[in-house]
Amino acid sequence: MTTLSKLSSLEMSTSKSTSTELLHAQAQIWNYIFNFISSSAVRCALQLDIPDVLYKHGKPMCLSNLSAELSIVNSSKVSFLPILMRFLVHIDFLNQHEDHFFLTPASRLLAKSEPFNVRSLLLLNHDPAFSKAWFELSAWFQNDSATAFHTAHGKSFWDYVMEEEPRVLGDIFNDALASDSRLNTNVIIAECNYVFEGLTSLVDVGGGTGTMSIAIAKAFPKIECTVLDLPHVIGDCKGSGNLEFVGGDMFDEIPHANAILLKCILHDWRDEDCVKILKKCKESIPSREKGGKVIIIDTVMEDDSKQNNDQIVRAQHNMNMLMMVLFAAKERTKKEWEKLFTEAGFTEYKIISALGLRSLIEIYP
Repeated sequence: MTTLSKLSSLEMSTSKSTSTELLHAQAQIWNYIFNFISSSAVRCALQLDIPDVLYKHGKPMCLSNLSAELSIVNSSKVSFLPILMRFLVHIDFLNQHEDHFFLTPASRLLAKSEPFNVRSLLLLNHDPAFSKAWFELSAWFQNDSATAFHTAHGKSFWDYVMEEEPRVLGDIFNDALASDSRLNTNVIIAECNYVFEGLTSLVDVGGGTGTMSIAIAKAFPKIECTVLDLPHVIGDCKGSGNLEFVGGDMFDEIPHANAILLKCILHDWRDEDCVKILKKCKESIPSREKGGKVIIIDTVMEDDSKQNNDQIVRAQHNMNMLMMVLFAAKERTKKEWEKLFTEAGFTEYKIISALGLRSLIEIYP
């Protein structure tokens, strides 16, 4: 082969490689642009009752039988159902065997009858108030507003929930937190119950309507459990037996106990606020020798280079972005957690990776 022929062959090979890369890049950009379609399709499935019908049926279901039970008023729209179902199978939301469909472990979590369902979390994040905040993300980076949510609505997330839609968005928000607590509590009590050994009292700071504390109090009747949250959150919640509700502000005072529980609290706050909260916790517990500790349930960001579960790492990054948009806060790496603990005066900590995208952290004075 002549030199000219060799150069021509190389140019063709390079051109082909470049074309392939460009077409792949185009497809990648399309997927970025249309990434919202996945969550929109899942929301549509929920609103059409697809998870509920399949959950109730209890076994694979053919499309004709499924469509007959869905809330589709106009029969002409049924012809488009295969497109939706095919997409839901493609994104691993549903399973398919021949012409029958059935739920995956993920889609089961959107069925009303599933004890650990997370329907409210999906509905909450599709609320227009949330969507508007995401559209203001770039504007927030360029202005002096406290958060992207504040840029969109002129007030903080917490003020918006209380003032604009306290009975609608607020109820959905509280239910979303409660559903998350149900799932995590089930795992903790089943697999990590040793963290409660030797305790006689525990304060669940920011515990909302008490979903987690109710389960802990029932599983460990010798532990006196207290739920601390703002008075309007506690509302009419009444305690009984070894469980009580106390209205208050964690930045002012936390009731004394052997242990303080912080479930998904610190990721809502900036570092300086987290240090203040942790110092208040430290004031309310005895020394380590007397059993004092703080139990934190929160995300410890994984090192992407060492990831062994792409779904979990992706969920962590999504939650990290959400915390930034809503609160100008963040999920934290191990080093960032360690910095907070040191600044708050704690001497030792232990991280237990047992809760999927979150970890269970024990810190000691």
